Amino acid sequence: ILRLVPFLQSFPPPTHLISSVFLFLVSVKLLPVDCESKTDKFCQAKQKAALLELLHELYNFLAIQAGNFECGNPEKLKSKCIPVMEAQEYLANVTGNSSAKFEAALTWILSSNKDVGIWLKGEDPSELVTTVDKVVCLESARPRMGVGCRLSRALFTAVTNVLIFFWCLAFLWGLLILLKYRWRKLEEEEQAMYEMVKKIIDVVQDHYVDWEQDMERYPYVGILHVRDTLIPPQSRRRMKRVWDRAVEFLASNESRIQTESHRVAGEDMLVWRWTKPSSFSDSER
Repeated sequence: ILRLVPFLQSFPPPTHLISSVFLFLVSVKLLPVDCESKTDKFCQAKQKAALLELLHELYNFLAIQAGNFECGNPEKLKSKCIPVMEAQEYLANVTGNSSAKFEAALTWILSSNKDVGIWLKGEDPSELVTTVDKVVCLESARPRMGVGCRLSRALFTAVTNVLIFFWCLAFLWGLLILLKYRWRKLEEEEQAMYEMVKKIIDVVQDHYVDWEQDMERYPYVGILHVRDTLIPPQSRRRMKRVWDRAVEFLASNESRIQTESHRVAGEDMLVWRWTKPSSFSDSER
């Protein structure tokens, strides 16, 4: 318009003509364009700009609400997920857009593959929402928090991580102590088992020698009789595991002792018999 003024001044038209042209150009510049039902490039660009502006306002609103919820919740929100009607009313008050444009924005979010930082959730938060009518609330994926809130949360996270680290360290240390105690007990139990095996062999061998010298009635001796001879009554419960392991070891690793079943005093019982000739046993002894 300013460029046309020198051009018009080069001609001597009436003053009212210049004013009329100026007002016409201004009116054309300020004339609102109705793009609701048009599909030309200009209107498409205007509609896209309006949609982006609406999404920007919605993103800011949800981010602030989510940040407030994370930082003490001064507004007493029930959840970071803001109901659809509340978000729609806020945008209508701020931007003046209709509900149709709000639904169009939600439709664009659902159909877009881009991460716009807004989550649309339905009745079941675990289910994926595919249509606008199933959207119950909107939640920001990037809460906007103040500096103080961020620092306090970072400090809390750091302290929590340090405590978790020391707790894990103490747990591992205790587990190591427990394992060392367990290994020591197993070694002691294994040593006690070998000592018990040696005592059993001596008892069975001595019994066989006594039988050869007609000092015993039978060449075998009852397993329970050997146990009662070697282990005092008050220690039998504590030594049960050692005794069972010794019996199992003799059954699978000792060829000089044979396990048999005999009827003694009217009852069937397991017995041990020394199978090595006494001459060899005497030479060893």
